[in-house]
Amino acid sequence: MCRRGPQPSVTIMTTTKNAVITGASRGLGLALARGLAQDGWSLVIDARDGVALRAAASACLPADVTVLPGDITDPAHRAALARAVEDLGGPDLLVNNAGTLGASPLPALADYPIGELRDAFEVNVLAPIALTQLLLPGLRRRGGAVLSITSDAAVEAYAGWGGYGAAKAALEQASNVLAAEENLVRVWWVDPGDLRTQMHQQAFPGADISDRPLPEAVVPALRKLLTERLPDGRYRAAELMPSGARS
Repeated sequence: MCRRGPQPSVTIMTTTKNAVITGASRGLGLALARGLAQDGWSLVIDARDGVALRAAASACLPADVTVLPGDITDPAHRAALARAVEDLGGPDLLVNNAGTLGASPLPALADYPIGELRDAFEVNVLAPIALTQLLLPGLRRRGGAVLSITSDAAVEAYAGWGGYGAAKAALEQASNVLAAEENLVRVWWVDPGDLRTQMHQQAFPGADISDRPLPEAVVPALRKLLTERLPDGRYRAAELMPSGARS
């Protein structure tokens, strides 16, 4: 009987791209996850609410979705996200979307509880930077991108928004510096505008925010960043919207 010797290994090339999206159980994170799933991306998604996160994952089928409930401020959870996307082949996109409004109703800075302010910076600034640090080697290897969700409160002075705005301003400057330091990775920070989300409702307890657009309305703007691989920088979703998608 003739026996074959060892066969040469075959590398199977794939065009599938992999994204990590934090805070993907609702709002803009969920809307973007659904949009990327429709575009054929594989996803690693997280949020603190595991039940809501699993429901979000079912909305992204039949895409390959890895569900990792947890707190983005937890180093072990961030490490798990990094391992999960490496298991898929490595990250092509990190979306730093998870965030917190901070104290609600929104207090003046003169009255802002320092403990809650510290928590807001931990969630909105330090955790995204730490997760970015973990994923950067893979992002460089695959020519990927970092997309951080920011706010007009980072650049405008709105009474009551000092805590959230200061944290988002810090995230923006961190993104700005990262863009200057990295030449293999795109770095974008995007203001999506006022959206009909739970966080926006928390900022205006009892107010009717039904006139705000749903998060799905700005997904075409974020897709434009990815498909055209626009230069590093700060963008407003309204300025990126395809002409036919503007309201």
